Amino acid sequence: MIELDNVAYSYDFGGRELFSDVSLKLSPGSFHFLTGPSGAGKTTFLKLCYGALRPSSGAVRLFGEDLGEMGRDGVALSRRRIGVVHQDCQFLDHLTVRENVALPLMVAGEDVTAEQANLAELLSWVGLSERADALPPELSGGERQRAALARAVIMSPDVVLADEPTGNIDWEMAQRLMRLLVELNRMGKTIMIATHDLGLVRAAKSQVQARILRIGGGRLQLAGADL
Repeated sequence: MIELDNVAYSYDFGGRELFSDVSLKLSPGSFHFLTGPSGAGKTTFLKLCYGALRPSSGAVRLFGEDLGEMGRDGVALSRRRIGVVHQDCQFLDHLTVRENVALPLMVAGEDVTAEQANLAELLSWVGLSERADALPPELSGGERQRAALARAVIMSPDVVLADEPTGNIDWEMAQRLMRLLVELNRMGKTIMIATHDLGLVRAAKSQVQARILRIGGGRLQLAGADL
């Protein structure tokens, strides 16, 4: 689905590489944790995975197509198959939770009115039915993260990439969000979660068979069994 082949990335072409010779294949239905210290490149790595950045060298393939050979429209179509939960959870503050979650449908030109039943079911799934008409500033950190997850999956993507989705919420809410991501994986979605919270990774190992990766020192490698 998403494949990186000997990828390197530097913020200035010709400058110091953030990482190099990185190869990874996200297979259908797989679950990955991407770990590593702050500044190691986890967010950048995810951006490469959904086409927001292009590598300095090497190849990124989205659903079998080389990112380097894809035009803007092709990248946009591929990105509809990838749901992203961003670390900063940005919303339009003048729109309700329901309207913010439905934004990807509007951008794609879908009939939002016809999707109201599915939208209501999705808000119920993330536990936000009673907050559907609230505005983003009224939400707690956990509610914002769940709304971000709902928005990321409203288009029923094949892949969900989550960047530090539990970074600003308490342990109980982090566990709840993780259960939702595990449930998505059991529905056949490919999941990658970037996190520095190794406690969360350890707790999730009993819920899902996950591949645990560590990025650091310019390399990507499997984490040890003693994680």
